[in-house]
Amino acid sequence: MIYTSGTTGKPKGAVRHGPPNPEVLGALLNLLGYRPDDIYLTSGPLYHSGPSAFMSAGLLFGQTIVVQRRFDPEDWLRLVDKYRVSSTFSAPALVRMICALPAEVKDRYDRSSMRVMVANAAPWSYALKQQYVADFPPESLFEVYGSTELGVDTVLRPEDQLRKPGSCGQPAPGIDIMLVGEDGHEVTGTGPDHPGEVFVRSKVTFDAYYKNDAGYEANSRGDFHTVGDIAYRDDEGYLYICDRKSDMIISGGMNVYPAEVEAALEQHPGIYDVAVFGIPSEQWGEVVHATVVWAPASPLTAEEVTAFAREHLASYKVPRSVDFADELPRTGSGKLLKRQLRAPYWSGRTAQVG
Repeated sequence: MIYTSGTTGKPKGAVRHGPPNPEVLGALLNLLGYRPDDIYLTSGPLYHSGPSAFMSAGLLFGQTIVVQRRFDPEDWLRLVDKYRVSSTFSAPALVRMICALPAEVKDRYDRSSMRVMVANAAPWSYALKQQYVADFPPESLFEVYGSTELGVDTVLRPEDQLRKPGSCGQPAPGIDIMLVGEDGHEVTGTGPDHPGEVFVRSKVTFDAYYKNDAGYEANSRGDFHTVGDIAYRDDEGYLYICDRKSDMIISGGMNVYPAEVEAALEQHPGIYDVAVFGIPSEQWGEVVHATVVWAPASPLTAEEVTAFAREHLASYKVPRSVDFADELPRTGSGKLLKRQLRAPYWSGRTAQVG
């Protein structure tokens, strides 16, 4: 049993009976190019399912594992250089800190040995991917999408990282994905105008929520299961995650997916990190709000943030308010805790929209 991160509520125990399916696991690791001679560096806490699972897979292959006791971006680069690290799994927050180091610091360390960087735990923005491929071998970057409950569901290969901005890839080996619309029917159309809730069927999904049968049944359709993510497909079958269903903002009857707004704002060189969520509005029910972390030495103002957003987003998606923070609250595994940011705005209300 592994507990979920609890980014949207209380963590849930995801129960699995028996070991992972060797056929599905083996096909995934072969797709990622795992080899016995790889040197794997831990990036993130090993109580989290992602860092722990990919490290354990490395052990199955006979890889050498380098354990960093406490994350520090320059020390991480030192370990890559010293041990010729060729593989790791990382959340975006850690890689953002690494890529944000001054060029003269990064240039002290050889990074050319990296061969398999598995990006996950939370979506990597297009801006972060651009930074990564500028600092590391571009052919090393794989992105996977999945969850504690459902395992790895899609893979975006290195050659598609910049060709398919915003995509998390195509179904991983042995994975069937179905999108279900608000009307309860399967979504067959393509493009952002045809979103649906992601339901997954495979031999590696979980078997139950611990002491929460009702939650398990509510998120199941036969042998398909969901964790509440909303996505659409393009005409090549690539999946694009819009956002977690519970994070969607409904402003004046219009659906706004925070991930889309965050991806647009992260393109601004003055923004290091950003969280977008809905806050109460008497007129619209809720409106878009952004909490921004400045890039080093950035004099960015709230007005400049909204002006930049207007250049890249439809008007109803532009943040109506902006505040600034030194850092954003995250779990130990690097996932953003939006519920902590959202809570003060909704305090004292009997219901929260979105």
